[in-house]
Amino acid sequence: MSIRPSEPADAHGDMEDMEEVEDVLLEGDRAFTPGTARSAWSHPRFRTIYLGAFASNIGTWMQNVVLGALAYDLTGSGVFVGIVTAAQLGPLLVLSLVGGALADAVDRKKILVTLSVGQGIASLALAAVALDESPNKLLLVGVVLVIGCMNALYAPTFSAVVPILVPRRDLAGAISLNSVQMNASRVVGPAIGSLIFANFGASFVFLINAISYGAVIIALTRVPLPEPKSTGTQGLHRLLEGIRYARGHREVGQAILVIFIFSLLALPFITQMPTLADENLGLAAKSEAYGLLYAAFGLGAVTGALSIGTLFAGRDKATLTRVGLVVFAGLLAVFSLLRAAPPAYPVIFAVGAAYFAVITSLSTVLQEHLDDSVRGKVMALWIMGFGGTVPFGGLAGGWIAERTSITTMVLVGAAVAVALAVVFDLRRSPEPASLSPASS
Repeated sequence: MSIRPSEPADAHGDMEDMEEVEDVLLEGDRAFTPGTARSAWSHPRFRTIYLGAFASNIGTWMQNVVLGALAYDLTGSGVFVGIVTAAQLGPLLVLSLVGGALADAVDRKKILVTLSVGQGIASLALAAVALDESPNKLLLVGVVLVIGCMNALYAPTFSAVVPILVPRRDLAGAISLNSVQMNASRVVGPAIGSLIFANFGASFVFLINAISYGAVIIALTRVPLPEPKSTGTQGLHRLLEGIRYARGHREVGQAILVIFIFSLLALPFITQMPTLADENLGLAAKSEAYGLLYAAFGLGAVTGALSIGTLFAGRDKATLTRVGLVVFAGLLAVFSLLRAAPPAYPVIFAVGAAYFAVITSLSTVLQEHLDDSVRGKVMALWIMGFGGTVPFGGLAGGWIAERTSITTMVLVGAAVAVALAVVFDLRRSPEPASLSPASS
């Protein structure tokens, strides 16, 4: 529910009041519709962190795409590419809970700055390893694993910080914009990274990524962040507090279940996109036509994320999630049945738009039901579901495709999306019991 400007937004209301005064001084008498992307963008703290994170994420995606290409160039083995991917993303399933517990117990700025410095140093080490024409594969995987572990600790903390950079009434707009920068960096980063890789080699790409961490470090040092609220739990109880919170709050628990199932069973088409393009559309994975196909998907995702903070800013996000799942399923089914490349481009754009409209709406539903004292721990579960399941979803999708067909695999994902829309109702409970300070 929207909070009137005269009401305290939440536990960090004092900082929000200070920021609102600053906004008035900076923005004059201009009024922005609460909950929109434009309203979220009006807050200086959010803008600063957003731009720093965007620059850093471009570097990260430059590195990610080149890592896969380097792994394949070194071995010609899809298995080794899978090992490198597991080293990148596997820690999200193991260490995200630890990162979430730290986010709700330790100074978040110190955590983020320390881990950003650590990832920058590790990327420098990766650049040094890649200087050799025949890099040591074990050392390469080891450095990637170190980066993956630090990212698994970093991600829940950053996810817990974004919502406290704006008043709660602008949460949907902030999440929408954050989704835009995440997806835009996935489009821009690989494009730049591939060009640099082709002309200067992998080591130069990893060096640029190391430097890019400076952008988010500078942003973090310029923005005050409120101290996390302690719930008083310790040890294993603190580690598992996010799970207990999700089990005790229906909308939170359902949102976590949806992202786990959706990512695991409905999204394997993303990792299997090269196979799908080759077998169904006749597009080689190394062709410019395939690059344009993937770019269309990425641009669609950016559009879908932005739509939640603009076109659909005033709509109920729980309803948008359910409708979006059905629309996504229909578009995905159409895409799986195409056998010609030209119509595939607008369809995959629409698939990308529906996909991230669902993700952004679902994330907003989740964040609106979280108390700040457990935000990091619960967002760790989100990250485990959204990122940590990727390697396993890709394996499951490959298994289904090998035993049936790539089309069947994609249609299974579409059917799962429809089932999620039918089974899960994320609308706010009618009971008067308070789920969190946001629902009172």
